[in-house]
Amino acid sequence: MPSPRTATTPAPTTSSGCSRSAFANYFQYIQLRLAHPDLVSRAGETWVEHLHRLQSDHTSVRSGELTCNVAATLVNAADYGVPQQRWRVFVVGFRSDLDAEWSFPSATHSHDALLYSQWVSGDYWDRHKVPKSKRDEMPTRAANRVRSLKETGKPSEKPWRTVRDAIGDLPEPKIGGHRKHLNHILQPRARAYPGHTGSPIDLPAKALKAGGHGVPGGENMLRRPDGSVRYFSIRESARLQTFPDRYELHGAWGEAMRQLGNAVPVLLAQKVAGSVAEHISIADFRAAAKERGNGATKRANA
Repeated sequence: MPSPRTATTPAPTTSSGCSRSAFANYFQYIQLRLAHPDLVSRAGETWVEHLHRLQSDHTSVRSGELTCNVAATLVNAADYGVPQQRWRVFVVGFRSDLDAEWSFPSATHSHDALLYSQWVSGDYWDRHKVPKSKRDEMPTRAANRVRSLKETGKPSEKPWRTVRDAIGDLPEPKIGGHRKHLNHILQPRARAYPGHTGSPIDLPAKALKAGGHGVPGGENMLRRPDGSVRYFSIRESARLQTFPDRYELHGAWGEAMRQLGNAVPVLLAQKVAGSVAEHISIADFRAAAKERGNGATKRANA
């Protein structure tokens, strides 16, 4: 393992992925390896044997060993402005001699705020100029929450961003593509069937999968209020992952979808990395101020 000043490792998962109890030991192993980067595995040593050594070192007093303070957080990308419900675990470690006082950035968007915008104020539909005849019906399971929101008022967070928010200004993709929009080409022959229904246009997308036609829940398909479906174009998928429009992907549709499905949303990575960088700067400032203070004290005592 390297000995970085700080390490940020987004680990792909869902709410039932590597945070599941079945993976608890290996997840602890990942965190302890980041916490003790100098304690590398030995030749022929299994990860379980290495875990036992890491646990022993972690609960012992050591002097002169490089260690990191590690925090792991499971987050939904939709809570940070990404138009996709994508659960990911972030493991962030700061070198233990840095006074970073870091915590994971607070969520900026919420499902409640989207429900309020759609079914209480109606701002969402007005902004997109969607007539009532073209709207999906309010989900039955959301009725109680909407009634509560009518009483409590507008949430402080911004609404979750939906598929319509992300791609609504793009023309429909076509076989020949569009000169003004990179990678915006229609992939034909999408179809829905039980358990393979696509992503509703007026919710954040399901988590894009690293595959093409055969993804299990139709995650790489758009579902309109009338029930019709089509595949997301590469450009639309890139927008759901918050890549800038100038970012061009090369290769066939399936290959591009594998790249996008394996990616961390750009906006989420930016928010986490920006927060880490900010707290490193704060730690550096504190360390410099402390050093200046110690120097002044020594001079005063001389």
